[in-house]
Amino acid sequence: METIKLSNGVEMPLLGYGVFQVPPQEAERCVSDALSVGYRLIDTAQAYFNEEGVGEAIVKSGIRREDIFLTTKVWISNAGEVKAKASIDESLRKLKTDYIDLLLIHQAYGDVFGTWRAMEKAYEEGKVRAIGVSNFQAARFFDFAHYVDVKPMVNQLQCNVMAQQNGIEPILDETQTRMMAWGPLGGQGAEGVVKSEVLTAIGSRYGKSAAQVALRWLIQRNIIAIPKSAHKERMQQNFNIFDFSLSAEEMQAIAALNQQDAGFINFQDTQFVKYLIETYG
Repeated sequence: METIKLSNGVEMPLLGYGVFQVPPQEAERCVSDALSVGYRLIDTAQAYFNEEGVGEAIVKSGIRREDIFLTTKVWISNAGEVKAKASIDESLRKLKTDYIDLLLIHQAYGDVFGTWRAMEKAYEEGKVRAIGVSNFQAARFFDFAHYVDVKPMVNQLQCNVMAQQNGIEPILDETQTRMMAWGPLGGQGAEGVVKSEVLTAIGSRYGKSAAQVALRWLIQRNIIAIPKSAHKERMQQNFNIFDFSLSAEEMQAIAALNQQDAGFINFQDTQFVKYLIETYG
């Protein structure tokens, strides 16, 4: 497994398994399958309502806790220093662990600075090994990172060959913040990833699928990818991307596929933000 070093020296796998939209009753089985395939980075969130299943799978796997990199996220309903602190402890309980490897703010709204203070405290206390954010677009990220003491170590964004997030990279570089890709194979606007003729043609040279090429392209950019599948065979296929490398020419050809650089969901859309705050705030 290839890894990447976060700004505080913590090593994080470049490829993981995401459980977004995995039903709570399926989470234990799916994560168990992912761990058996070889995944050691598991990404969940309070808002997915499947932390308990994730924790159960990890405990039952028999794999040493220190060999698993566990990520979860504080949801907007738990924003603010007091509520965030309580929610972190609740996530630890549900995940059946003494620490979380990476804790993220899930959305860029609500009392994010209060939430961050609770996360900084958890980081200082050893409950969390690294902290970061999710879905913070360039301007919002710059504003947030400018005012906090501990700079975000990760920003999780929709990122794939059709939404490449090139625009935010210089901003992230200023704080040595790593990018983590949700929807690395498409989803929510970018379903054409696995059907791409360019990716398919490149994959044929290596005996790989379009999806495998898309994932390889991300990790060669040092972007952490967390594909999701409920099928073990597909999990295995997504995992088998470490036995080939894309050439510079192939990387450039894939770069030309970019359609919506900042992603297919506008997290700064007034109606979307209004929905988040009025529903969960």
